[in-house]
Amino acid sequence: MAMLHIVNKSPFERNALKSCLAHALSGDAVLLIEDAVIGVVSGSTLVTELQQAMNGNAVKLYALSPDLAARGVKAERVLEGIQLVDYAGFVDLTVANEKTQSWL
Repeated sequence: MAMLHIVNKSPFERNALKSCLAHALSGDAVLLIEDAVIGVVSGSTLVTELQQAMNGNAVKLYALSPDLAARGVKAERVLEGIQLVDYAGFVDLTVANEKTQSWL
């Protein structure tokens, strides 16, 4: 039973993303929105944790591209393996997963 985890808080201000990654299971998807998107920038302190989630835990990571643009982050600065989605992609993720969990 796949779950979509949605994180909206900056990983540099709150631990929601780290908690989410610790609980996400293989086959789950994690979508970063709002201020959480800054955590996917290449070279951030979260690179190792994000790569472990994608490789070791087989979690799919996504970032909302309009939120990256709103924060001045260009797509080429996003860590390899993170898939960018628009609002329609956000809707597709909610439909594709049986459950949704928001991390506050």
